[in-house]
Amino acid sequence: MDKIPMTRAGHAALEAELKHLKSEERPAIIRAIAEAREHGDLSENAEYHSAREKQSFIEGRIKELEGVLGLAEVIDPATLSGAVKFGATVTLVDEDTDEEKTWQIVGEYEADVEKGLLNIKSPIARALIGKEEGDSVEVRTPGGEKSYEILSIQYV
Repeated sequence: MDKIPMTRAGHAALEAELKHLKSEERPAIIRAIAEAREHGDLSENAEYHSAREKQSFIEGRIKELEGVLGLAEVIDPATLSGAVKFGATVTLVDEDTDEEKTWQIVGEYEADVEKGLLNIKSPIARALIGKEEGDSVEVRTPGGEKSYEILSIQYV
C-alpha cells in the first residue's frame, strides 16, 4: 500500500479524533444501546435502532482513522525548501481579479479549504507542484480556467 503524506498538525488532529471516538463516543453509544435494550421490544425501538446506526458509523470511522494513521508518512515542511511541493504554504494572486490567496498544500485527510489547507490532489495543488516564485500557472477548475501568479513559497 502507498504511504499517505501528512503534516504533523494533520496527523495530530486525526490522532485526537481517534482518541475521542475510542474514549468518549464509543463508551457513550454502548451505554445508549444498553439503555435502549432495557425498554423492551427491540423490533419497534427507535432509540435502539438509532444508537446501533450511530455505533456503526463510529466503528467505521475508527477503522478508517486507524488505517490512515497506519499508512501515514509524516512530513515536516520546515525541513523543505525550493519549488512548490507537499507542505508548502503558497501565496498566489489571481491574475484576473488581483485577489490574493494563501494555501498550504496538505494530504487529503487533513484538507480544509475554509482553513486554507489545500488537498494535494486538487487541480490547483497539482498545477502548483514544481513551480517557483514568480511563475504563472493555469488551472482548470470546475468554474473555468484560472490564472495565478506565485508570489511566495514558504515552508513552516
